Amino acid sequence: MSAERLLVLAEGYSGDTHYGKTLRGVLRYRRADVVVILDSERTGETIDGVPIVGDIESALPYGPTTALVGVATQGGRFPPAWRALLTTCIGHGLDIENGLHEFLVDDPELGPLAERSGVTLRDLRRPPAGLDCPTGENLRVPASIVLTVGSDCAIGKMTVSLELDREARSRGLRSVFVPTGQTGIAIAGWGLAVDAVVSDFIAGAAERLVVEGHARGGELLLVEGQGAITHPAYSGVTLGLLHGSAPHVLVLCHRAGVTEVDGYPGQPLLPLPELVELYERVSLPARKAQVACVALNTVDLEDDEARAAVARAEVETGLPAGDPVRFGAAALLDAVLGRLS
Repeated sequence: MSAERLLVLAEGYSGDTHYGKTLRGVLRYRRADVVVILDSERTGETIDGVPIVGDIESALPYGPTTALVGVATQGGRFPPAWRALLTTCIGHGLDIENGLHEFLVDDPELGPLAERSGVTLRDLRRPPAGLDCPTGENLRVPASIVLTVGSDCAIGKMTVSLELDREARSRGLRSVFVPTGQTGIAIAGWGLAVDAVVSDFIAGAAERLVVEGHARGGELLLVEGQGAITHPAYSGVTLGLLHGSAPHVLVLCHRAGVTEVDGYPGQPLLPLPELVELYERVSLPARKAQVACVALNTVDLEDDEARAAVARAEVETGLPAGDPVRFGAAALLDAVLGRLS
């Protein structure tokens, strides 16, 4: 993966913290591989020092080898205008990594065009063959398993897992980040998008992931969470992941100050103490998990407000809290390791 030089396709979404989350995740955790970003609405600007261009031809002088779809659209479908972008990428010999639900390999026009052009299309969300129900091997993995869970979608569960993994490895621990979504797969180079799996096999897919995470050398597995147990649309994947990964410990993630489900006006989020109790109660009966700490996303707050939000979360839940991006992940990892000991 290190030989790849990425052109990140973010047309119309590079400034969107929700739908542009793949771009932002790759910039934070695979920055060295990103050479240029495409978004015609922001031509001439930069993000984290990476130039933004308005078309594929303007990106070519930067020497990209692969075009990464850097957006996560609602429903996982390509906007109509993107077909021209993808066709142009293939015409210039760029491989494409795609994390949307719409698979490029199966496209009747783009698939054959890529084959004729000698271009590789990688659909990151395509489930592997042979998925099944859990076998119980998840309970026999000789590793400590930590799963991030949340109050809502797109609030930073992947980021928290990655920050905990980074902190753990800095201490010399044999930690492995376990990716369960397209952005995590794009960052780590392996994984399985559990939201693309047939519902009966989500838990089995999660089991496969923790088994592989240990096989990759992990004694501490930081599993990327998905969805939220109370989400009106995506609770199913959350529960399957919770049961299939069989975590010992949970980290509850929340975007500070938010009180409603994003995209569902009038549908409230549960208070943090209720979420702690609920996640622990619905965890796998064969291995009841405990919430070790609360990870807040305080991106919308000033520093003083962020510290106050952390303090409130600690008082409300009786658990350590913090924002691992803003204040570092050390205290949160200490809480996790304390629960595991």
